[in-house]
Amino acid sequence: MMVVTALALRGAPWSSLRGAGRLHVFLGTCVALMLLWSIRAWRVPGLEYHFLGATLVTLMFGWRLALLALVLVLTAHVLNGTSDWQTFPMNLLTMGLVPIAVSHFIWRLAETHLPANFFVYIFACAFFGAGLAMLTVIFTGSGLLWIGGAYASEQLYRDYLQLIPLFMFPEAFITGLLMTLLIVYRPEWVTSFDDRRYLAGK
Repeated sequence: MMVVTALALRGAPWSSLRGAGRLHVFLGTCVALMLLWSIRAWRVPGLEYHFLGATLVTLMFGWRLALLALVLVLTAHVLNGTSDWQTFPMNLLTMGLVPIAVSHFIWRLAETHLPANFFVYIFACAFFGAGLAMLTVIFTGSGLLWIGGAYASEQLYRDYLQLIPLFMFPEAFITGLLMTLLIVYRPEWVTSFDDRRYLAGK
């Protein structure tokens, strides 16, 4: 996991953060996620729910910088006492690497196989991608807790898994809404969105 993070940092497109306030946008997004992660609508030991934002930062900055952003967010939560270093690797896996990988895969799939259309981008990459990323996070985290013996499968289903639709839809809706606003008003902030591909001649 740390190897993947190191490789991401080494190959990150740092030049994309130069000029036009891009670094401020990146850092501001990190701070916003730190605050949003502090608002937890559901929390029991080892299981919690909050807006993830992994798909949002992946589409905005690419998977490498998205991973850096979530590393910073997780580090901030360790430093302010809402998490600890012992759970950092698992949190980075379940709330960082997994949703970023899913979001990047959905975006690449849409780029390759779906029509170059604004609404396709929003619904496939942002809405569907965010929902699927959240679903994968839930199953990955629950699976690790079950394998580790922290919870029985019946308890996981009763207290967490049966609420999956309530977790997925807000993530998908908020991500889709924010991406729509960004593309309409600040398309230069979204590196995965190409005006020439999605809007030219439409």
